[in-house]
Amino acid sequence: MRQYFHIINTFNPQDADYSSINPHLQRFQYFSISKRLGKMIFMLGLMSAVMAIIIDPEHRMHLETVLPPYGIVPRHDIYKAALSPKGDVQLSWWLDYATQLVTIRVDLSPDEDFDWFAVGFSDYGDTKNADYCIMRHLDDVGVIQDYIADGDGHVTLDKHQDCLNPIWNQNQNYMQFSRHFDTCDDEDYIIEEGTTHILWAEGKGLCGPQPDSQATHKGMVRVQLLKNNATAETNQISSMDSRPLVFGVEDVKVPGTDTTYYCSTFKLPDWLLEKQHQIIMYESLVTPGNEGLVHHMEIFYCDAPNDHVVESYEGPCDQKPQSAMVCSKVRAAWAMGATPFHYPIEAGLSIGGPDSNPSVMIEVHYNNPDMKDDWVDSSGIRLLVTSKLRKYEASIMELGLEYTDKMMIPPMQQSFQLSGYCTSACTNTGLPEGGIIVFGSQLHTHLTGTAVETRHYRDGKELPMLNQDKHYSTHFQEIRILKRFVHIKPGDHLVTSCNYKTMDRPNITFGGHSIQDEMCVNYIHYYPATTLEVCKSSVSTEALKNFFDFETNENGVTINDNMTMREKYGAIPSWSPLMVDTLTLLFDNQSIAMQCNTSSGERFPGKWDPSEKDIVLTRLPTINTRQCPSVK
Repeated sequence: MRQYFHIINTFNPQDADYSSINPHLQRFQYFSISKRLGKMIFMLGLMSAVMAIIIDPEHRMHLETVLPPYGIVPRHDIYKAALSPKGDVQLSWWLDYATQLVTIRVDLSPDEDFDWFAVGFSDYGDTKNADYCIMRHLDDVGVIQDYIADGDGHVTLDKHQDCLNPIWNQNQNYMQFSRHFDTCDDEDYIIEEGTTHILWAEGKGLCGPQPDSQATHKGMVRVQLLKNNATAETNQISSMDSRPLVFGVEDVKVPGTDTTYYCSTFKLPDWLLEKQHQIIMYESLVTPGNEGLVHHMEIFYCDAPNDHVVESYEGPCDQKPQSAMVCSKVRAAWAMGATPFHYPIEAGLSIGGPDSNPSVMIEVHYNNPDMKDDWVDSSGIRLLVTSKLRKYEASIMELGLEYTDKMMIPPMQQSFQLSGYCTSACTNTGLPEGGIIVFGSQLHTHLTGTAVETRHYRDGKELPMLNQDKHYSTHFQEIRILKRFVHIKPGDHLVTSCNYKTMDRPNITFGGHSIQDEMCVNYIHYYPATTLEVCKSSVSTEALKNFFDFETNENGVTINDNMTMREKYGAIPSWSPLMVDTLTLLFDNQSIAMQCNTSSGERFPGKWDPSEKDIVLTRLPTINTRQCPSVK
């Protein structure tokens, strides 16, 4: 086993080359110019914008418009993601929450010759009903205009033009526009919290009615557009009290297949095993040029006794040795477009120490839609760890559904919901008197998940949502710092619900660990650490037995106790709408089996199967949060 990929033994902020670590920091020097010069540039930009409005009331602008790169925008407010697989088309954006405005910039490839370029927003990356801002030539003038697509993907000019403040700069080869989160145009896409699917396409000649089919190059990426701006300002760290530690793959020849999961095990350095440390920040280190290839990365702690030997391994994750199966506790998770993750200044996540297993594992997901076979990658994740332990030890708790085939999703469903419960009985048993503070959340399903949410209740009354992603994708999972930290008290209960789409599956999808099975989990990051690690549920054994007995006695289905759970469900001959409704009633209304587990995997004392769900007395009223004086 390799000792570790890279360790920086000394860390002097004055000597460090930050630009090689974070591309945002490379621009920091630009934004550190004097206030006077900054004001001058701001006034020039403002004058240019005013003139553009006066001269081009219909959003036209000359091709040679020159503005300072990114305008006057704080360095930490700029977020980036690669649009093209080889990273030569780059997306950048920044947010103004006061005006509910996002500004989007696309740095175009200098090697491509095109006449139009489209950037779009859509549900799950579908070109049908997409909302576009399309840059094209019109009478020797560059325009960026708002287009909408119908159910067949045909685009027409939107009568309400909402691609604001357009810039097409041929000198610096970028396009830029602003857009309100909610334009109040019912035909436009509403940018919400959670995942946003960004479409892009470029082509020659006239941009016809179907940009997707006419494009010479096109693609789709998933990002969280509505980032938490506060994290960069409030989570300053003391670099003098921390040490950088990097784990990554080295010169991996990525296969010419669409999707690859690549794993590599590492041994922690001796100094980290001698004394317990805390992770206080982590960020990605993606090989330059591979920004569109590296989809997400995770570092797993090998949760086993310190004498358990994890074999050295580097290769496909589905072929990793049995000894590495214990490497399953997430310590860092990054996905495309994610910014550095800072723990709250009062908390950190434990790593190392004399009782710790000395091994960790990194998993890298490569997304290679062009199936090129010449990619070479050495990406990784950089941690900052400190031996000066912070006030609170952070931890991770699992909410949602138990990994069991007692839960299942019928075939050919447009939308089917399953919910997992963290009951008041469990939080009363496992949480400290003062409760816990949840500051981060990572939502998780497998391939058929389309939406995930966790609702929070106290004394039967619903409180504000803990986390929600209405456009969730299993291909874009990241730990997100919550914009509102959540205080969970003993006696509170939480419900995590997942929606699934199985229209392309002729057979039942079961709950389980396989990628073809399904999960419904919210990994919440919180402090102070407790012994409660799993607060999840499934349908109770008793309720499920009654369901199968009914099918046997009333509908003549042959089911017996010697059959496996999958065989019992499989014996049901047809999943008609009535049968699906019956299953929904079983999962929604019957008793549950609770996993109220400690960090050792043992259940807390108590009767957990069956358990009753908590009663909800009052739900939050449905409020129209759209700030539209008159919907167009």
